[in-house]
Amino acid sequence: MPTRHIMNYFKPVLTWSPEKVRLFLKDNEPEAYNLIDVRTAKEYERGHLPGARLIPVGEVAERLSELDPDKPTLVY
Repeated sequence: MPTRHIMNYFKPVLTWSPEKVRLFLKDNEPEAYNLIDVRTAKEYERGHLPGARLIPVGEVAERLSELDPDKPTLVY
């Protein structure tokens, strides 16, 4: 795995309103983005957005290779 510089973890991120997320998901095919649910498995099982992949927050760093870096990534 490539070494990541510590400052890569302190980049500003965009926060979207629920309405903006709804529009994005409606206007784009699921193959065009990464949709990640970072909650626990039990929370995910109770309900999640269609097409969301479960990657609990504690596993994100070690599972980054599962995400397509060329696609936008939405995380909730």
